[in-house]
Amino acid sequence: MESSAWMVRAACLAVGSILVAAASPRQVLAADDGPGGARMALWYSKPASDWQKEALPIGNGRLGGMIFGGADVEHIQFNVDSLWEGDEKDTGAYQAFGDVFVELGHANATDYRRELDIARAVHTVRYAAGAVRYKREYFASNPAGVMVFGFSADKAGAYNAKIRLTDMHGAKIVAQKDRLTAAGALKNGLKYKAQLLVLREGGSAKAGDGVIEVAGADSITLLLAADTNYLNDYAKGWRGEDPGARITGQLKAASAKAYADLLAEHVKDYRSLFDRLRLDLGRTPAAVAALPTDERLTAYEKDVNDPELENLYFQYGRYLLISCSRPGALPANLQGLWNNSNDPPWRCDYHSNINVQMNYWLAEPTNLAECHVPFLTYISSLRQVRTKATKANYNARGWTVQTENNIYGGSSWRWNPPGSAWYCQHLWEHYAFGQDKDYLRKVAYPVLKEVCQFWEDRLKKRPDGTLVVPDGWSPEQGPQEEGVSYDQELVYDLFTNYVEAADALGVDKDYRTRIADMREHLLAPKIGKWGQLQEWETDRDDPKDQHRHVSHLFALHPGRQISLAKTPALAEAAKVSLTARGDGGTGWSMAWKINFRARLRDGDHALRMLHNQLRLTGSTLTQYNGGGTFPNLLDAHPPFQIDGNFGATAGIAELLLQSQAGQIELLPALPGQWKTGSVRGLRARGGYEVDIQWDAGRLTRAVIRGVTNAAPTCSVRYGQAVKELPLASGRQLVLDGSLQPAP
Repeated sequence: MESSAWMVRAACLAVGSILVAAASPRQVLAADDGPGGARMALWYSKPASDWQKEALPIGNGRLGGMIFGGADVEHIQFNVDSLWEGDEKDTGAYQAFGDVFVELGHANATDYRRELDIARAVHTVRYAAGAVRYKREYFASNPAGVMVFGFSADKAGAYNAKIRLTDMHGAKIVAQKDRLTAAGALKNGLKYKAQLLVLREGGSAKAGDGVIEVAGADSITLLLAADTNYLNDYAKGWRGEDPGARITGQLKAASAKAYADLLAEHVKDYRSLFDRLRLDLGRTPAAVAALPTDERLTAYEKDVNDPELENLYFQYGRYLLISCSRPGALPANLQGLWNNSNDPPWRCDYHSNINVQMNYWLAEPTNLAECHVPFLTYISSLRQVRTKATKANYNARGWTVQTENNIYGGSSWRWNPPGSAWYCQHLWEHYAFGQDKDYLRKVAYPVLKEVCQFWEDRLKKRPDGTLVVPDGWSPEQGPQEEGVSYDQELVYDLFTNYVEAADALGVDKDYRTRIADMREHLLAPKIGKWGQLQEWETDRDDPKDQHRHVSHLFALHPGRQISLAKTPALAEAAKVSLTARGDGGTGWSMAWKINFRARLRDGDHALRMLHNQLRLTGSTLTQYNGGGTFPNLLDAHPPFQIDGNFGATAGIAELLLQSQAGQIELLPALPGQWKTGSVRGLRARGGYEVDIQWDAGRLTRAVIRGVTNAAPTCSVRYGQAVKELPLASGRQLVLDGSLQPAP
């Protein structure tokens, strides 16, 4: 085997040469750099001691780990997205899988640094112990299907280690030659297996009593593979082949490659997604930018002049989505992919009244359409189970969900009748951005139609012809009654998306006309006695109510029924309601408010919400009232919920570009604090990709590319200026600050 020093050098060289050869100049960024040379990295001067607040996540979409980075004892807690208890009736809960521990005996380490480079999706630990400098690299490879942990040093024979694997469900750990194995089954019969392969250069190794001991090695490489026999297929009982042969094959293939090649293919694969979008919000003072991330958050509470931190937080949301939601995997749950409990809060489930939807608001606009696919696939997988449950509960066609949902179609807690309509918005949005009619015809349209059928059967017609949702409930407050705004707005959104889908495909004209007519008879949003958008048909809103849910503003965002341009009175009423609710709330609530403010063109208020979102949490949850960010930049609901990260990233994108009203609107809500900057690679509905530059708060240049099946013309707005411009797929427009053609 190669020496560890050669492997590190070769890895760096291989990554650089592969990316330069494979990508166009527009796609290539410096591996560790953001705008102006700022590192796209989180870093800390000590190991993590708390899983929720300090450990750092890596993932390949399906397999994920939380890295502690201990010098004396390394701890890597890992998950597989399909390790779920429950079934079609019992929601169960997402389960923790296990841990890897590496005892190294470096208790007196100095010059310590751990870092997560989100530009390359590589976690690094560096320190000195005695006269030796140590380095570790960790990454979760999507191409290889394994996690890789590389331990190197600047002196030969420096590694003595005890390596252990644990299982959260009590499976026996078998140590044999160079491999640790855990295999078992959950109470629902789901089989699972993990294997940890221990490779070394030099020295010796022995296995026994569930431990592999390495002595005098120059370097160590650990390859971790884990999986279950879950199969996302109702017809096959949600079960596939035993995972043993699959993960053994993954380890065999990965171990046959040089470490440098594993790293290079991982970085190339990750950056094919991450590098599509680059954001520059301005420079941070050098002394602040040089701080460890936890200290930087503390400084941010006193002085919010840190645009590079805001940029890092934005890109961290994209990093997390790439890491926990890739095609072939399950969608991101309440904690994305990462969970250290077998009894997690809210089951670590797919929560249908805002949370799982918020997880995917960023996917299309921030150029990660592929990462949206797991959620779209999941929606289709539910249909047969949910159709039976919906028939039994409502005696209606079509289907819907309850609030808590698992990977087998099982649901629990309250029924959320408009939940499937909200899911359908994501099916439509994937088409709206990508314009793929084959996808619309085969995947999205059938689901849109059958959920419309549910509401055909469910809506109540009043004597005056008004259609209302019976037995509605505004999450998570108020009485259960008909005509609740949350329900009405979601049905309106569903019907609108269905009508546009039928028009795009030129199908079902009679049914399309029927749904369009029903939409026009839906009870419309109302303005109440203190100027608010009413949450209920009855004008009972309390101006002192600061509940975290603001569900009755769905029509403003992510819906499109209310807008400043088309319904200014309703938009103003939405603003009154939003202001009354206040700027506090749990993590996802504050993230939603960023998006609301962006749609209201109130960029400065949206940025204040982002400042709240980035507020560092207290030392314990009991000292903190909710919301904010942990030192590892994960959203503090509390506890950790990933939707706040994703929702805030989506909100920043909304400040810079909007396209929900049939126009590409440039800088619709640019905060005054972001005076000069640029963004490259945002996506707009209609099949477009957009680059924007601004200076002194004013647009200076925009490039609009017709990427996929784009219409032959597009409408572009900046401020009050609107231009109808020719643009076809494969072509681009370059515009100046007045929307005039520019060189």
